[in-house]
Amino acid sequence: MDDAFDAACEIPVAGGALTVAAAGRPMAEAEGVVVALHGITASHLAWASVARELTATTAACLLAPDLRGRGGSAQLPGPYGIDAHVADLLAVLDFLRVGPVVLAGHSMGAYVAARFAAEHPERVSGLVLVDGGLPLPFPDDHDPDEALHTVLGPALTRLGVTYARRTDYLEMWRMHPAFAGPWDDDVEAYLTYELTDAGDEVRPDAVRSVTSESAVRTDGRELLLDEATRNALAGVQAPVRLLRAHRGMLDDDPLLSSAVIEELSAARPEVQIDEVEDVNHYSILLGPGPGAGRVTSAIRCALGDA
Repeated sequence: MDDAFDAACEIPVAGGALTVAAAGRPMAEAEGVVVALHGITASHLAWASVARELTATTAACLLAPDLRGRGGSAQLPGPYGIDAHVADLLAVLDFLRVGPVVLAGHSMGAYVAARFAAEHPERVSGLVLVDGGLPLPFPDDHDPDEALHTVLGPALTRLGVTYARRTDYLEMWRMHPAFAGPWDDDVEAYLTYELTDAGDEVRPDAVRSVTSESAVRTDGRELLLDEATRNALAGVQAPVRLLRAHRGMLDDDPLLSSAVIEELSAARPEVQIDEVEDVNHYSILLGPGPGAGRVTSAIRCALGDA
C-alpha cells in the first residue's frame, strides 16, 4: 500500500468486489469514520494527501474505495452510473456494519456523496463536498460526449492511449496545465496507480490505464443530464460543507461557477462554503499547497459535529 494508507480489502458488491483502502485507526477504535469518494477518472489515491493529514491530527478511520470501473475495482462490470455507485457504497457500509459516517466526495465523488446522503440520510452524519455536487450548466442542444471532452480534456483522452513506457505517461501529465506547478510523491503515486502492463515485442515496457472508458462516459452523462444527480443536494438533511477551487480542471475557469455558488447560498444559507484560492480542481485535494489542509480541516469540523 501507499504509505498514506495502511491496508486495503475487497468488499462484495454486485458483480464482484470493490477495493477499499483504509487509513488511520481501525474502525473499532476510531473516534469517527470518514468515507472519501474520488472523481470521475481518479482512484482512492486522490485522497492520499488528505489521508496523511487527517490521520496525523485525528483518531479517525478513513475509508477510500476505488469506485466501480477504476483502480482496483476496474474489472467490475456494468451497469455503471451514479445509481451503481450509491448501491456499491451502501453495500460497503452494510458489509462493514458502520455508520453513520462523515461522507466526503471530490468532483464526481461529491455528486455520489450527495445522492447517497439524500437517499440514505440515516447513514450520514455530515457531508463534505470538494469542488463538486452542484448542477453543471449544460445546454439542451449540446452533445454530452463532446461536453465531456471539453471538460475533462487529457484526463479522458488518455484512456484510449497506450504509452511506450511509464515515464512517457508521467511526462504527459507534467504537461497538463493543472499539474504544471503542484507535484510531489503523492501526485506521482496517484497518477501511476492506475497503470497496467500493455507491453508487446515491439514495446515491452508499454503501459495503459485500467480505468473503464465506458464507466467514465456513463457517469459523465449522468452528471450532466440526470436531474436526481444534479439536484441531489436539495434533499440532503445532514450538515453540508462545500469547498470550491478557484481554478478548474485545466487550471482555467472554476468548475463551479460563481452563479451556482450564489444560488446555493440563497437556497441553503446553512451550507458552509469555503472558497479555496491558489488551487485548481486537482490541487484542492492532492499534492503540495493549501488544498489538502483545507479539506482536512473541513472533515475535522464535520467529525466534531457528528
